[in-house]
Amino acid sequence: MFKSFLYYKHKTLLILISIISAISSIFLITAVANGIIGMYSSMLKTDGDIIVTQRGVADTFFSDVNRTLIGSISQLEGVASAQGVIVGAGSIDTIQIAGIYGVTQNRMPSYHLIQGYYPKAGEVIIGKNIAAILSNPQNIQLFGKYFHVSGIYKSEIGFENGGVVISITDAEKLFKKSASFLLVSVKDISQDNYKIIEQIKKLDHNIDVKSTNDFIDNYNQFKIIRISSGVIAFISFFMGFLAIVSIMSMMINDRRYEFGIKRAMGISKTRIIADTILEIIALTLVAFCIAYGISLLLLDQLQHIEKFQGYLSGEIDVQLFVELLIGSLVMAMIGALVPALVASRVDPIILINRGS
Repeated sequence: MFKSFLYYKHKTLLILISIISAISSIFLITAVANGIIGMYSSMLKTDGDIIVTQRGVADTFFSDVNRTLIGSISQLEGVASAQGVIVGAGSIDTIQIAGIYGVTQNRMPSYHLIQGYYPKAGEVIIGKNIAAILSNPQNIQLFGKYFHVSGIYKSEIGFENGGVVISITDAEKLFKKSASFLLVSVKDISQDNYKIIEQIKKLDHNIDVKSTNDFIDNYNQFKIIRISSGVIAFISFFMGFLAIVSIMSMMINDRRYEFGIKRAMGISKTRIIADTILEIIALTLVAFCIAYGISLLLLDQLQHIEKFQGYLSGEIDVQLFVELLIGSLVMAMIGALVPALVASRVDPIILINRGS
């Protein structure tokens, strides 16, 4: 049944390459987008069950929250701790752009030191990726000001390894803000945080308070990333679909004589169509496995490229794997079904004559 693939080697190879390209691109685009969202979400969830941002500001990079609220929040019943964070970006010596994180002292332990000590005023700790690129510098320059490197840290969150951490008071001078957001940790994570959220809201009318999960689900930047990756993935999927339909049409056109003989032998149209679809499903499964392996390899390599500083990362979860597998099979079936239906409806004598 699969002899036709061996007979039409070049067209089979083109179909295989088309399917592999389409599936690999969707795997990579979606996985990288999910990786970026996942890393930033993980950073917010670290010691943060509730997040406090500036009211009316959609992006945490532009948010400015009064850091003095930390004391009042920490005294509320059910609150375990409150931390302040300033997130920004800038050039670091020869590195054009990197993350800069200003944090309060009680958040410093979130960054696991592999060398040195946590920074004091005028000092920084640098991520392991930055340390590798700059060859373990003693001092670095941020916005024209020199800081002594007191240590090197490692984070489970990829892009944090490509940044620097400074005290929030130093970050305030650099970015001219008190805090980008406050992260509040509760004592009992199983309880409903609604009461604590309402109490925090009463402290300042200029703030917006949400559970971290709610914030992540409604964060505009995450929505933009998801929509953008979805559109690009759909275009790749559609282009792959068109390639399969066109190449399958050429292959089936070359097999008219074969279909004519089958029809003359009494083989039903349904059987011919079913055999054709079965062939393309088998080819798609082979292509899918190859594409999955290529994607895993490329995703692993992306995390080790120094130029990306750990900002590009991603993983293929079960949901993405299953959805793409089903989508690929459906795409391939439709791509094979259209030309197979056309060929099966033509009179067998005509097919034999044209084929010969």
